[in-house]
Amino acid sequence: MQWKVNVPLMLLLFLILGGCDSSNSLTEAESEQLDNGTHIKFRTNENQIEIYKNNSWSPFFVKGVNLGASLPGHFPGQLSIKKEDYLRWFDMIQQLGANTIRIYTIHEPEFYEALVEHNQDNPKNPLFFMQGVWSPVNVLEEKKDAWSPEVTKQFKEEISRAIGAINGETTIPSENGKASGEYTTDASSFLVAWHLGTEWNPEIVENTNQQHNNSTDFDGDYFKTASDASPFESWLAELMNYTAEEEEKIGWQHPITFTNWITTDPLSHPDEPLALEDAVSVDATKIQRKIGEAGYFASFHAYPYYPDFLRITDKYDDVKNEEGQIDTYKGYLQELKNYHKDMPVMITEFGVPSSRGNAHLGPLGRDQGGHTETEQGKYNADMLQHIHQENYAGALVFTWQDEWFKNTWNTLPFENANRRPFWFNPLSAEMSYGLLGMYPSKNNTLTIDGELEDWETLEQSEIEKLPTPLTNLTITKDEGYIYVAARLPENFDLAEDTFYLGVNTTSGGAKKPDLLQGKSLDEGMETVVRLGEETESEVLIAPSYDFHQRLYGYAAEIDEDESMHPWQLVVNHEMELPNTNNVLPFEEVPVGQINQASSSQNSQAAWEHQGEVIEMKIPWALLGFTDPSTKEVVSYSPVKEEAEQMPVENTDGIRFIPWIVNNESDTAHGLENQSSPISVKDYPLYDWQNWQEVEYDEQLKQSYYIVQDIFENIED
Repeated sequence: MQWKVNVPLMLLLFLILGGCDSSNSLTEAESEQLDNGTHIKFRTNENQIEIYKNNSWSPFFVKGVNLGASLPGHFPGQLSIKKEDYLRWFDMIQQLGANTIRIYTIHEPEFYEALVEHNQDNPKNPLFFMQGVWSPVNVLEEKKDAWSPEVTKQFKEEISRAIGAINGETTIPSENGKASGEYTTDASSFLVAWHLGTEWNPEIVENTNQQHNNSTDFDGDYFKTASDASPFESWLAELMNYTAEEEEKIGWQHPITFTNWITTDPLSHPDEPLALEDAVSVDATKIQRKIGEAGYFASFHAYPYYPDFLRITDKYDDVKNEEGQIDTYKGYLQELKNYHKDMPVMITEFGVPSSRGNAHLGPLGRDQGGHTETEQGKYNADMLQHIHQENYAGALVFTWQDEWFKNTWNTLPFENANRRPFWFNPLSAEMSYGLLGMYPSKNNTLTIDGELEDWETLEQSEIEKLPTPLTNLTITKDEGYIYVAARLPENFDLAEDTFYLGVNTTSGGAKKPDLLQGKSLDEGMETVVRLGEETESEVLIAPSYDFHQRLYGYAAEIDEDESMHPWQLVVNHEMELPNTNNVLPFEEVPVGQINQASSSQNSQAAWEHQGEVIEMKIPWALLGFTDPSTKEVVSYSPVKEEAEQMPVENTDGIRFIPWIVNNESDTAHGLENQSSPISVKDYPLYDWQNWQEVEYDEQLKQSYYIVQDIFENIED
């Protein structure tokens, strides 16, 4: 049963009775009271943030993580995170060595309650937070003009709600997709700063500036703009002025910043091939805080792999890292900081994901995916050190927890956007940025090691045994993978043989690929899993089914003798480079590889064999599923010109066709004594119930511990 008490009154009662030492509890952080009666806990001073503690001001380097608003099975607007989740996470974040959490928007009251409760239990080492205020993105996209009265009205209303939520003196009515409830906990003394807005669409920034190019500068009571500020910058100054004005009414001052990113930074990037990525600037130096000791600072989301000038430009060729390599990310950080030399600058988003899929190539291997958890930690730690070395005011890793609802541009065409939170797609880079992994439910139950004892712990209802001419297959599933185990005939050895597992989900596909060694099927296979120690272990896709080829190449004519294709993802479209006759080519990366447990890190282990036992887990996405929770797969219908989505249909289930090929004789085994062509429907159907709820395994990634080492060596 939950219950609430008035904490200050309770403390007073205990003190009167002589039964409480108030030094061991923290209901609010120490702050300085100014002559006008307002309180201040954090302030800007030259290039840094300072904190007031022990009756004096000292430097405070923000070491933080961004925290999203969703759990697996939910979109962020459903606000599914509970108080117990926050409390558990806050302990982990504190042990990480972080001192700050950034949230993008107002959370449910439980967030603020949990933060204050956590700090009551940790009075000597509290966690602080940065409060984001989400832009009214829908109306902003509709109007294409930040100065629209409707845009500004909605933004100011959200600012007011956020101030009330933090102060613990508001009730926010229920509204679809937004936090609501009774906010009674005052978290004001734990707030590092206000962080207004989202990454700005350069087209909206440009249009706002063009529509109001004769508008006057902004000059408010708290903020003003320079004479050469743009209309968009004047609009931001007005919003920050409103924030400072409203929070002073409740007796507080906090530093204020607005969200920015490389696309709208104030620097010039002449090597950028996409004009829109360097078309317009939003310049924090054009805005000044007139009144308020808390101050104002610049903040940026800065990733190492995008925009593309970061891997093309030569203007950072003289910037080397500790290994003596040209480091364009470090060079960019230096240039950005030098531009803002008279104010603090913070990198409030950076990081790489630990996903199988890769969405963009970056210099020095800092790609947008394709990393193990250890590699993720190494690259994040490397960037964190650069940010600190270049005299930034803080660095916040993106992100704390994996979020399944996220979409990635190069997997969007073969995902059902309305069902994305209900399954885990390791091909989607955006799902796997977290230091806290949100894994499918059998992550800890089944270890891919070629041993089957852990399968015995599963409920019989979770397992299906399928007889085939080669061997009996044991199948189960979770939100991310199909799991297959089998005992192979005694006279086969995967050091000398290759195991194949054909997958049929719909009508079409490869009926006579060369992998069948002259055999043929009456129904085609969409994909084939190939495993062996002497061959590349991977998932292959039929030429006529190949999403990559159908979207970006040509629709293959069905050729029963054609080889299966490797699974690939696009990471860059062809682009002309500015000021040259050169072209950045169309780029793609393989994603079908299946790593053997004995030769890969645990997080990447996908198959293994011990003696006659073979065991594997295959991502749903590599088998053509756009939503396994409703058995939806990509179909063979034509892809419409300029289509952004592959055609789909529902399947009855999966038919698995296993066989083995001897590498020396190229003889196929397990397909003998069958009709010609072999009837696919003679193989049993693996079926499952659709699901509307998910289970998941929450577990710290190896990257957490690598970042922890760096955080612990950086003084606050």
